[in-house]
Amino acid sequence: MTVLKGTDEVKIAVLGAGSWGTVFANIVADAAAEARRENRDAPRAEVLLWGRRAAVVDAVNETSENPDYFPGIALNPRLRATADEAEALAGADVVVLAVPSQTLRENLVRWQPHLRGDAVIVSLMKGVELGTQLRVSQIIAEVLKLPEERIAAVSGPNLAREIAERQPATAVVACPHEATAVRLQGLFKAPYFRPYTSTDLVGVEIGGAMKNVIGLAVGVAEGMGLGDNTKASLITRGLAETTRLAVTLGADEHTLSGLAGMGDLVATCSSPLSRNRTFGEKLGAGKTLEQVIAETRQTAEGVKSSESILELGWRNGVDMPITEAVVKMMHHDLSPAEALVAFMARSAKPERYGV
Repeated sequence: MTVLKGTDEVKIAVLGAGSWGTVFANIVADAAAEARRENRDAPRAEVLLWGRRAAVVDAVNETSENPDYFPGIALNPRLRATADEAEALAGADVVVLAVPSQTLRENLVRWQPHLRGDAVIVSLMKGVELGTQLRVSQIIAEVLKLPEERIAAVSGPNLAREIAERQPATAVVACPHEATAVRLQGLFKAPYFRPYTSTDLVGVEIGGAMKNVIGLAVGVAEGMGLGDNTKASLITRGLAETTRLAVTLGADEHTLSGLAGMGDLVATCSSPLSRNRTFGEKLGAGKTLEQVIAETRQTAEGVKSSESILELGWRNGVDMPITEAVVKMMHHDLSPAEALVAFMARSAKPERYGV
């Protein structure tokens, strides 16, 4: 991606018209409009949102609204949508991925023929692939054969509905190639959305994936009627668990105390808008996994990714007791009460062990 200036135009394709994909496309459209208001020489940005369902695409184009996720909330009128992936990708300088992480590989294979040769790929996803234990950026690099300077991720305390309402929010744009992160930062900065940059892609991705697992655990505690001491303990020890894994994989531990670590973790574990916390809360209240899945419209990434994250931890010799408890609750019929007893019965350790 070259430096954009003067009367250049940039096309940004956002693939996935779910809640976060829709909101992020709207952020970029708002950012482009603001940039042009501040500087008439700023690049013109075309933002195209791809969605599978024609009804959603038509609603975005005809009413500037996504009624499935944000009824009554107006999107930027310049945001366009399409159900044609070839149209969305044709000539796109930046391709933003907002699909469930476990479907990414098959989607990339299908999209690859339509990608521009020098496009930058940006992940909004927060998961680890089942079977391979690969982070999203690693899947992108493997399938598309891309160098690190063309792969980035955006993560942070970003509850979609609040940002759809244009409430102030922050995030981290991470890429090992700092110049790429800075260019993307400029494209994504809206009046209400402030992105920071980082070169620690590993730390940002692990923070995003792990917060879903810890969010499930905190939700279970909430559903069981447990108090703030328990939830604060799970959040804090969850951050320690996240940091142990991230640092072992080569991350900077300070990343995990920032927006993509602690910030995202607090938002996910504290808000009823968090799909992972809400999923866990229903389990803690006594519903079966099958019942919760049946009534959950959106993907709770932590349910599936918890298994691959635990495998990743084991493979690298990292102790992950909260993740292990979540996996047993989600996939091995361990009751929430049994999981709590097992966690509290663990041997005593120094607070900073394993880092």
